[in-house]
Amino acid sequence: MKLTKVRIKNFRSIEDSNEFAISNLTCLVGKNEAGKTAILHALQGLRSFSPFEYDRSRDYPRRYLARFNERHPSGESEVVRTWWELEDYEVALVEKELGAGVILSTIFEIWTGIGCKNPYWEIKINEQKVLENLASKYKLNAAEKAAIKSAGKTNNVGNVLEKSQITEKQQLIINEIKTFRENRADLKAIDLLSSRLPKFFYTSHFDRMSGEISIAKLTKYKAQNTVNIGDKIFLDFLEYAGTSVEELQEAGKYEELKAQCEGASNDITDEIFEFWSQNEALQVQIELGEGKPEDPAPFNSGTIAKIRIYNQYHRASIPLSEWSAGFVWFFSFLAQFKQLKKTTGNAIILLDEPGLTLHGKAQSDLLRYIQERLLPDYQVIYTTHSPFMVPAEQLADVRVVEDVIKRDEKGKPAVFGTKVSSDILSVDKDTLFPLQGHLGYEITQSLFIGQNTLLVEGPSDILYLQVLSQALKDRKRQSLDPRWVICPTGGIDKIWSFASLFGGNKLNIAVLSDFAHGDKAKIQRLRESEILKTEQVLTVADFTGKSESDIEDLLHPELFCVLINEAFSLLKANKIDTKMLEQSVPKTERIVKQAETLFKTMPPNVPEFDHFSPANWLLRHPELLDGDDAVVTQTLDGVEKVFETLNSFLS
Repeated sequence: MKLTKVRIKNFRSIEDSNEFAISNLTCLVGKNEAGKTAILHALQGLRSFSPFEYDRSRDYPRRYLARFNERHPSGESEVVRTWWELEDYEVALVEKELGAGVILSTIFEIWTGIGCKNPYWEIKINEQKVLENLASKYKLNAAEKAAIKSAGKTNNVGNVLEKSQITEKQQLIINEIKTFRENRADLKAIDLLSSRLPKFFYTSHFDRMSGEISIAKLTKYKAQNTVNIGDKIFLDFLEYAGTSVEELQEAGKYEELKAQCEGASNDITDEIFEFWSQNEALQVQIELGEGKPEDPAPFNSGTIAKIRIYNQYHRASIPLSEWSAGFVWFFSFLAQFKQLKKTTGNAIILLDEPGLTLHGKAQSDLLRYIQERLLPDYQVIYTTHSPFMVPAEQLADVRVVEDVIKRDEKGKPAVFGTKVSSDILSVDKDTLFPLQGHLGYEITQSLFIGQNTLLVEGPSDILYLQVLSQALKDRKRQSLDPRWVICPTGGIDKIWSFASLFGGNKLNIAVLSDFAHGDKAKIQRLRESEILKTEQVLTVADFTGKSESDIEDLLHPELFCVLINEAFSLLKANKIDTKMLEQSVPKTERIVKQAETLFKTMPPNVPEFDHFSPANWLLRHPELLDGDDAVVTQTLDGVEKVFETLNSFLS
């Protein structure tokens, strides 16, 4: 069965997450304290690989804790509701017992929460079809069938037939129904499927294997069930190697056990370095020996296991605990996963900030490992706030996690808790940062293969140019040639750096920059350099006829007013018009600067102005450019001249 959708309620910072879709790979992006970890723990409580139970005092939202009994008279508070889809073989498993056509929908629900002893299943079974199948199985005659059919449900059959003489064939049906839990067909189906429900395997970036272990102490803690997570991962490693902590205490098997541990470490080492591009000269070594009296307790007696990393280049080994946190986590995760795959099989993997301490390139390696090694057999749900962990080709699988706090017209905050959304174009700047960073990184990387690159200042420039280009293309007018790869630089000051960095790649680079009075010398310097062709350094002011211009000045002022009113949901009292813009900063012609100044005079409940939100709104509502009025046509006429000039630079 496959998890397809989730909804979480009344769990830590989450009051109601909203329903959100789950795919094979689901990436939860959000800033710190947004509630990403809470989502994973809520899922873990449904059926955890390791011991985990919901706790009312710890997990129920604190501001409602005193009212728990009032809000939940039954003593049960739903935490997680999940939607699942049955595989074909699981449908066949149920039909083998209950007959063909008994499952009304392959989508079913499971939910559980605080105070629930077991998860609740909601699966739709056609009870009449079950009775028909039983009647056919035992070859009942018409009268016998009619009596069975009149029961309606399997758990009513006994009561109905008691009122008449039960035939031998009817008794066989009653006997079979008695094998169903509570005589119910839906519970029979649930019992058949319950073992197929995946376990949730949770691990965080804090979970790292202990580098040095006292076997005697570990044996004691294991018996007391008080093993810490670092030692638990070491136990996973031993089990994967085919041995145990008890066997390590048997001195007579020392060489055999050492060989097994070395074999396991070599296997994991090979796996690591297929995906670890940071340093290929490392090797994991396992040492088994007796503790020395001079060593600190408890490593001064008994059998001691030590894990070391050997660097072939430097010909030296270092204890695992002294190696980089990123590498230790990667090795620890592989040890856990290897044992999970060996023993559990059916699982959904929950990764909390995986690879947080890894270099950006190593994070990309980890993402590749997840996609190539985990996804063929497991669904993976992971949290991140790193641009390098955003799946490049699967942005549709990204979910935005935000702790939503809104303010009313008086500025009073209203707390809505953690929300999950598939809208990756979130208006929250901090939440959006990993996605913006990822977008910039991916586009920058394309410079190495993009023969024609157009440098602009920021992500909003890209959105404006793409939407305006599509509007012209739809009218069969000249749009931006698709051979141009648009790359944001972060501002005119950084265009020089970008051009210098990639100018030696024999690329055809053009620039379209905003222009303010203070930028004149910068533009002149860029045009006079030998990095770029002079005529290919353009400013928006070259096309607007203004002394200063931003990308927004390509839009007709009335169109820009409509755009920001819609993007920021400005009510009638706060709606902006062109006259208000002109009066806000009379000394500048830059429409975006006028808007910034005007927004500073707005009431506290009006969002702060930013460049990205209007571009984002236009991307989602391109129909704003569908009209034939003067406002739209003048905008497109001006933009078409920009594209004609840029396209002329293409050979």
